[in-house]
Amino acid sequence: MIDVRNAVKQIGGSLVLDGVSFSLAEGGMYGIIGPNGAGKSTLLSLLSGVETAGAGAVVLRGKSVRSYKRKDLARWIAVLQQEGLPMTAFTVREVVGMGRFPHQNWLGSEEKDAGGLIEHALATLGLMELAERRLSELSGGERQRVALAKVMVQEPELILLDEPTTYLDIGHQLQLLDAVRDWQKRKQLTVVAVLHDLNLAAQYCDRLLVLARGKLEAEGTPADVLTEETICRVYGTHPIVLRHPDSNAPQVLLRPRGAPANL
Repeated sequence: MIDVRNAVKQIGGSLVLDGVSFSLAEGGMYGIIGPNGAGKSTLLSLLSGVETAGAGAVVLRGKSVRSYKRKDLARWIAVLQQEGLPMTAFTVREVVGMGRFPHQNWLGSEEKDAGGLIEHALATLGLMELAERRLSELSGGERQRVALAKVMVQEPELILLDEPTTYLDIGHQLQLLDAVRDWQKRKQLTVVAVLHDLNLAAQYCDRLLVLARGKLEAEGTPADVLTEETICRVYGTHPIVLRHPDSNAPQVLLRPRGAPANL
């Protein structure tokens, strides 16, 4: 579905992505991890078509992302930005309904009745009690859940999530990622998510891409990628990596500087 071929991107004279290449098959959940400034969000912008590579190519389903019309892209690609939704006077239900815009004609109507989709998204993300509240009255975490509900009713085939758990407490982090993973599996969607929490990335993603200093440092399953050696090289820290007792996914324990090696 996605082929990134030797992508290079400069921003303000700085080389943000330096010859990044990878392929992602359709129907999986993929995580992009790495330290701050590694180029993760920029890479997501290239995949969405918002930014263009200075060199190399981003190919979606056999065509350069540049060749798609914006509305065609919007019909099958949805993006959840790191900053979520701005505060507005629209209600939660109204904002979620705006996710149907790519499917509407120039009169603002569509053949499909989207009411059921909207109700399902609100219920899935625990937003029914907030449905008639104005977005300006909500917390940052609540607005982030509204943003995901809006993405869900868009019915995309490719979902790009930029740090989707920002502003969320641990309970709502799990609720959001559970909803995304369940949705991805039921609909056989492709999800690419920038994540900072390595343990969540290991639990929810099929494969991980590790970026550092604009280069692809590692790629593979969480078990292949989240090793003590790779984490030390990329993040400059010396962790302990264990296996989760339920899922067997690798889990990273941080070792404070100066702590004994057998902590």
